[in-house]
Amino acid sequence: MRAARLIRMVLLLQARREMTAAELAAELEVSERTVSRDVLALSEAGVPVYADRGRAGGYRLVGGYRTRLTGMGRSEAEALFLSGVPSALRDLGLADAASAARLKVSAALDPALGDVHGSAAQRFHLDAPGWWQAPETPALLPALADAVWSDRGILVRYRRGDTPGDREVERELEPHGLVLKAGRWYLAARVPADAGRADRSPWRVYRVGRFTEVTVHDAHFDRDGGFDLAGFWAEHAAAFAHSLLRSEVTVRLTAPGVRRLRYVTDRAAADEALAGGTVDGRGRTTVVLGVESEEVGFEQLLTLGPECEVLGPPSLRQRFADAARRTAALYPEAADGPGPGDAGPPPQPGPQRVPERERVPGRAADPAAGPAAGTAADPVAGAAADPVAGAAAGRAAGPDAQR
Repeated sequence: MRAARLIRMVLLLQARREMTAAELAAELEVSERTVSRDVLALSEAGVPVYADRGRAGGYRLVGGYRTRLTGMGRSEAEALFLSGVPSALRDLGLADAASAARLKVSAALDPALGDVHGSAAQRFHLDAPGWWQAPETPALLPALADAVWSDRGILVRYRRGDTPGDREVERELEPHGLVLKAGRWYLAARVPADAGRADRSPWRVYRVGRFTEVTVHDAHFDRDGGFDLAGFWAEHAAAFAHSLLRSEVTVRLTAPGVRRLRYVTDRAAADEALAGGTVDGRGRTTVVLGVESEEVGFEQLLTLGPECEVLGPPSLRQRFADAARRTAALYPEAADGPGPGDAGPPPQPGPQRVPERERVPGRAADPAAGPAAGTAADPVAGAAADPVAGAAAGRAAGPDAQR
C-alpha cells in the first residue's frame, strides 16, 4: 500500500513539477504529516525530492529526474493497454503514436510483465460501432483531432442533413472534444459568435460525417478550463433523446408487455411511463408513453404483439386494429382453433403414443414420464410459451435476435 503511494507521489511530482504538502495530501488522501514521512523515505531510497521552505514552498524533483515504471503491477499495466479503442485511434490518425507509446511502456515495465500487452489484447476487444450499421470514418476527422489537441479555431462547412444535396452552412468553431458514439464521431464545440448571449448556449454538437470542409487556423483559442467532455456529452445525449419524444400514446400492457417495454422503445421514456402507470384488476398496466412520432410508436409497439393494447390516440389504435386483421387473415386455418387462453383439447384416457418426431433419441417412449420439455406435446414447458424467456433466448443466440 505504501509502496504504491510512494510511486504515485513521484509520478505526481514528475507531471506537475512542484506541489505543496497540502496538494499532495489531497491527491494521495493522507495527512500532511504522512506526506513528510513519505518524502523522507523517498530521499533515503535515492529519489531526489527537494523541499522549498516558506509559505510559497513545496516539493519538487531535482531537474531532469525521471523514474521508470518498475513499480507498476500487472493489473495496472493490463488496464493501461486496454485504454482506448483501436479503431478510434486509427480514425484519429494516432495508430502509429499509440503503437510507439505501447512499445515504450513495455520497455519500461518490469521484465516479468512483458506479456501484458498480448495478454490484454487477446482477452478484451472494444468494438465501438452498433449492430446493423457500418462504422463511419470521416475523411476530415484527423484534421479536427489536430485542432482539438492544439486548441486551434476552425472554419467549417457543415451539411444540415445526410443527403449530399442538403443545404450547407459555414461556422467558426472552437473545438473542445470529440466523441465516438455507436460508430459515429461527434464534435463538441463552442461557437464564438454566440458567446455571451443570454438567449442561447454557445455550445454545440456536430456530426463529423457532415463536415464537407475544415480549415484549421494558426491562432489558438482560450480553452474553457471548466469544460468536462464526459459530463457535457451525457447531458447533451439525455436532452437530445428527450427532445425526440414529441408524441404520446396510451397503452395497456400485460405483465410480459411491462417487462419487454423498455427493450422496444426508449428506456428512459419506458421507465418514466411505467413509474406513473396504473394497474387494473386483471393485472394489466395502463401507461402514457412518450414516442418520437405515431409512425415510430407503431413500429416499436407492434413488436409486443398481444402483450400491448393501444388505447389512444384513435388513429394509432385503428392502425393496430387493421394490422391485427391483416395478420389474422394470414392464418385462416387457425380461425376456429383454441384461443390464447384456452387449454386445448382434453387429454384422451389411456396411454398415449408418442409420435416419432417427439421421441428422445436412445430412449423408449414412456407415457408416464411425459414428453420432453419444450416439445410440441407440451408447449408450456418450452420457451415459445413465454415471450420474455423466448426473447432472452434470442438475445443469447446472437445479434440478429436482438431487434
